[in-house]
Amino acid sequence: MRGVSPKAMRTKFQITILGSSAATPTSLRHTTAQALHFHNRLFLLDCAEGTQMQMRRFKLPMMKFDHIFISHLHGDHYLGLPGLLFSYHLLGRDKDLHIFSPPGLKEIVEVQFRISGLKPVFNIVYHELTKAGEIIYEDPYLSVETLEMEHRLPTYGFLFREKTLERNIKKESITRHNIPIEAIPGIKKGEDFVTPSGKVIPNSRITISPPNPRSYAFCGDTAYTEKFLEQIKGIDLLYHEATFLHDKAEIAREKTHSTTLEAATLARKAGVKKLLLGHYSARYKEMEGFAREAREVFPNTTLAEEGDTVQVGENGDNS
Repeated sequence: MRGVSPKAMRTKFQITILGSSAATPTSLRHTTAQALHFHNRLFLLDCAEGTQMQMRRFKLPMMKFDHIFISHLHGDHYLGLPGLLFSYHLLGRDKDLHIFSPPGLKEIVEVQFRISGLKPVFNIVYHELTKAGEIIYEDPYLSVETLEMEHRLPTYGFLFREKTLERNIKKESITRHNIPIEAIPGIKKGEDFVTPSGKVIPNSRITISPPNPRSYAFCGDTAYTEKFLEQIKGIDLLYHEATFLHDKAEIAREKTHSTTLEAATLARKAGVKKLLLGHYSARYKEMEGFAREAREVFPNTTLAEEGDTVQVGENGDNS
């Protein structure tokens, strides 16, 4: 399309914060949950108590979530799931729902349904997570792989990577060089065009480069670890827990959680473009100290606040 840059034509890739508290909710913050909106798909990352209420509060189309990723089986990351599944049943959901989690979640959910004498009217497909570095979801535009966290239970983070798009062929080039339809797929993949007379038209002259693919890592409960450092090198947005300010580093280690400075240090070492902090201990009422401490090490740090939508890629500004 003449006059429209690839950046302007980008698909949606953004995170909506549904919960940002650690362990227990407070009067101002729910426990962990995020909605990831990529193009026309919605993904749910963790599903703490009150998640479906937050979906309604922030006007997210609840029935359009088809994939739910649960990082681990501590209650502040999954206790909202049974209620959400009951609501899906009552609302007559008819699409498959895919749930990714460490082993044990299927048993927890099925006990809920069995005791209440209810059989869901939709199909639940469970995907058990057993190793890091594994691609667990893939479509033509996006892949999701697991990251190994350091926590008291088997815990995974999730790395969402946009796939590189094909090159955009300039419409005027098709006419100017009389490019046949059968040559277009190869040109979009980067091939030069060779005319019937043997003249080579460089691909760069007849196509527009696609925008750089974007990436987002969700790293929930974890002590400081560099196990997944290589996987997240150079990503656009890193969400990393920061349960405590750094003066509580010893408590953080005991509870296998991270501090502000530890999250910022990992972001700096990985060379990520932006850091998003969350999972704040309920002991804290004011959050500005989290941003202030982390920015000493990694200036491009922002805080997860409920209802905020954070863009992935480009300038990464909040909308």
